Amino acid sequence: MMSAMDDTAVPHNVINTTDAAAATLGAGGAGLASLFPEVQTVELLVAVSIFVAIHSLRQRRSQGLPTWPFVGMLPSLLLGLRRDMYEWITGVLKARGGTFTFRGPWFTNLQCVVTADPRNLEHLLKTRFGSFPKGPYFRDTVRDLLGDGIFGADDEVWRRQRKAASLEFHSAEFRALTASSLVELVHRRLLPVLAEADAEARAVDLQDVLLRLTFDNVCMIAFGVDPGCLRPGLPDIPFARAFEDATEATTVRFVTPTAVWRAMRALGVGHERVLRRSLAAVDEFAYDVIRRRKEELELDGGRGGRSDLLTVFTKMRDEDGRPAYSDKFLRDICVNFILAGRDTSSVALAWFFWLLGKNPAVEAKILEEIEGIVAARKERRPTAGEVEEELVFQPDEVKRMEYLHAALSEALRLYPSVPVDHKEVVEDEVFPDGTVLKKGTKVIYAMYTMGRMESIWGDDCREYKPERWLRDGRFMSESAYKFTAFNGGPRLCLGKDFAYYQMKFAAASILIHYRIDVVEGHPVVPKMALTMYMKHGLKVTLSKRDKSKL
Repeated sequence: MMSAMDDTAVPHNVINTTDAAAATLGAGGAGLASLFPEVQTVELLVAVSIFVAIHSLRQRRSQGLPTWPFVGMLPSLLLGLRRDMYEWITGVLKARGGTFTFRGPWFTNLQCVVTADPRNLEHLLKTRFGSFPKGPYFRDTVRDLLGDGIFGADDEVWRRQRKAASLEFHSAEFRALTASSLVELVHRRLLPVLAEADAEARAVDLQDVLLRLTFDNVCMIAFGVDPGCLRPGLPDIPFARAFEDATEATTVRFVTPTAVWRAMRALGVGHERVLRRSLAAVDEFAYDVIRRRKEELELDGGRGGRSDLLTVFTKMRDEDGRPAYSDKFLRDICVNFILAGRDTSSVALAWFFWLLGKNPAVEAKILEEIEGIVAARKERRPTAGEVEEELVFQPDEVKRMEYLHAALSEALRLYPSVPVDHKEVVEDEVFPDGTVLKKGTKVIYAMYTMGRMESIWGDDCREYKPERWLRDGRFMSESAYKFTAFNGGPRLCLGKDFAYYQMKFAAASILIHYRIDVVEGHPVVPKMALTMYMKHGLKVTLSKRDKSKL
């Protein structure tokens, strides 16, 4: 009954309104319900993204860098390339105790183990040398520029070149060639170029000048020709420019997935286009020199009075009396030695002079040593006059420059000409620090980082202190696996002694004539390349020294 009363008490229009509202509410509810799957999908994607990000960032503790799905550690590498690549590597290695594994994007070959542990270097450079060749990845990457030359060669190809070059490097004729060519270049070209800049009160890019010096010098030694880079006005030499461009373009390949740069090479675009054009100029120069050298040797019956590497290798014969090497191989040999000899000494000298500007006390000690050597010469030759017309250091005097030797070694410790190098393991290995290496693993050893490891050089490792190389005033070398500027083991740099002689002779000859001051505000940062160029060069001004004090 109560129910009947309630029914009769509610007006009909109210009932209709209530039904309509209910219908509307039902329709809206259905609409909201239809949005739930989309809302849940978005929330799920956000949750998954946060989880992946947290998981990837947490891997920094265990792996050294965040590791992201698909792209691996590539984002961190790209950020490192935008800043100082070598300092970035140093920070990661120090945090990981000297060794870490870089994981690149899936389906790429950017996977490698990076180390700065001297124990590991001795293992791969000496103890297990045969298990750590340069490898196919390195050879394929540099083949267009270096071919089958010694820089990237392995096994018998490397041994043949190494043996022949070693015999030549230790010959009396070769030593005489290197010494005489260096005197000519320093005193007839380098010093006049610097004198011109001083007279005009003009800043000069010292790195460029030194690169020209060593390029002319190594071309004389390798090809037996003088390209004439170091002349008044510092002319642009097509071969030198092409060689530098080809080197830079080749370097880019090491941070580009192989499939990508090969596709770019096939299409002739980007840095591969630059490389192709530059290599054409390099080859034109090299093959022209080779042709002329062969003609020259034929005219004098194959005797040849030259001592350069091209002449030596051209005269070699196999068991049947035929030329031992093809023109292509001769080209590869010479290009490799130019690469090895051009950049290393000049780049090291540039960093050395920059460090002297920041450490005047070191410069003062070097000058004191040079003054002592000059005074000793005057005592032996009292009739030569108070001041010689031209002071040319003799080989025995250069050898006695112990503190200068230490100062150059200290510069190389902090700024090695080759900041990183590459190997590839041919069978499963385990490093002394416990790192497991699977067959085919690429190994990068970071020499720049090694100079900044407290565990290797002490708490003052970032300080420029030549004294760390001296014992009772005499230079004392360090282990090649602690100081790896000249590599170590069977691949120890053949030109190490010549490089030191070249650097000491050039540095001493400059320092007795000029004080070098870096232009105020000039940025000095390393450039990512096969060798440690200064990205913006080294702009300096020169001031003559008082010769009467020498």
